[in-house]
This record gives sequence, structure tokens and C-alpha cells, in this order.
Amino acid sequence: MGRRSDLGEFLRKCRADTPPLTGDGTARRVPGMRREEVAQLAGVSVDYYTRLEQGRHSSPSDAVLDALARVFGLDQAGRAHLADLARPPRRGPVRTPPQRVRPAMRQMIESMTEHPAFIIGRRTDVLASNALGRALLTDWPKLPPAHRNYTRWIFLDPVAREVYLDWETVAAEVVGTLRLYAGRNPDDVRLHELVGELTIESPQFRTWWNDRQVHERTHGTKRMTHPAVGEITIRYEALALPGDEEQTLFLYTTDPGSRSHDNLRLLALWGDNAADQLHPVRDS
Repeated sequence: MGRRSDLGEFLRKCRADTPPLTGDGTARRVPGMRREEVAQLAGVSVDYYTRLEQGRHSSPSDAVLDALARVFGLDQAGRAHLADLARPPRRGPVRTPPQRVRPAMRQMIESMTEHPAFIIGRRTDVLASNALGRALLTDWPKLPPAHRNYTRWIFLDPVAREVYLDWETVAAEVVGTLRLYAGRNPDDVRLHELVGELTIESPQFRTWWNDRQVHERTHGTKRMTHPAVGEITIRYEALALPGDEEQTLFLYTTDPGSRSHDNLRLLALWGDNAADQLHPVRDS
């Protein structure tokens, strides 16, 4: 699908999700705003906005994008995604070079014995992890290289549904993160391969992917469980690494003195063996 079509699809989704200006009492066959309402609020002609939705116009100005983002109430991630989709298309598919984690950064996260940590790169590939992160989630290095992907693990490994107590929320958000990456890198061949596989193998992924929501992970809370120690509520921070803006360090912490803190410390005692014994790698 071309850039113009992607932009049009996103605009139509945003318009459908935005309440109309007023409740005039007339029944509407479709939800959301009319094109006329969007054009009026954005300060553009109806014909111009229609051409944007139909993929017959490219490269809208920043002022127009800002106005549309305001009309649709887009957050920072949504505004960035809109701008990505409005960029001129590149030439053909692109195979990006492999990402490498700096040895010093790998040593740093391995030295973290009380906090799960892992580094995610392009298209949510898992590039590095520490022992506690592997014990809590899965032993990424033992997976085939093509399977060391967080989104793929979330949807195709049944263990992920056991780990996250709010699996649907976590899964929907990671699809939004992948959609955000797709807007910036529409010609990434490996991205298309991953999306194609997940679209075939997971109806839930297919539904959320077609929903076109975007999500940027910065910080938050996740409720997790582990068969050895029970429930663990973690707080996560997503930190962009200097030197490679496409690498993000995810650091999990717990509240001191809480039961989750005690359970995570207990899990740390298991070391690397916990991942093998309790979360065996499944070649899905």
C-alpha cells in the first residue's frame, strides 16, 4: 500500500473516531465527523481534505497537519505518525543493516541483578537482555534469531498470555508501537515479513493492526505473574539510548517494601536457570 493510501486510511480512521461537532438530532449512517466538519475546523476546503483522504494529494504542509491533529485530538505519537505518513515516498523496499548493542551497554544491563532489563530495537526486535529479564519473560538468546522479536513473542508464544495478566492491553499497545514504527519505515522488508506472518497467524493481531492505532511506550505499569513466585506489579521506563535512536532500554522496577518487590527478589535467586525451568523456549 502506498504512502498516500496509508495517509488516507489513517485520516478516515481518525475522523470516524472523532465525535461530530453537535448533536443535531439527525441520524448518521456512519460514526464520527463528516468531511465538511473536519475541513471547517482545520481551515481547509472540503475538496482539499477529500483529496487527502482519497490519496489524490501528497505533502500537506505542517500547518495543515497541525490543524488536523488538533481537530482529531491526536497525542504526540499520533501527530508524529500523521507527519510520517505525509512524507514523500521513498524508492522501493529497504533492508536495514543489523543493529548491534554496544558492549558497555550490554555489560551494564547484565550487571543489574535486581531489575529486569532488555533492549529493543527496530520493529521491536529484542537485542539484549539481562538474566532477570530472561527469567521473567523468556530466554531470548535461545530462540532462533528470526524469532527474537517482542511483538512476535507476545502473539505467538502462549507463555506471554500467562506472563501478562492484562495481556490484551499489552498486546494492543505493542501493535500500536509497531504501527508507529511502520509509519517511519514503510519500506522495511523485515517489517513487512513480520506483519505478514502475524496477520496470518493471529486474528487478534490482524484486528488491531487494521485498527491503525499508534502508541508510544514511555513509562507505565504492568501486572505480571510467574509460576515460581506469583504476581509481580512492575513499573517500566523506556529510555532511548544515545548513539542509536532506534534502540530503547526497558527497565522494570517494583515499589520497595511491596510484595511485588519481594517476589522479584525471590525470582532473582533463580538466576538464568529460571528461564529454562519455568518458561521453556517454544519454537512457535
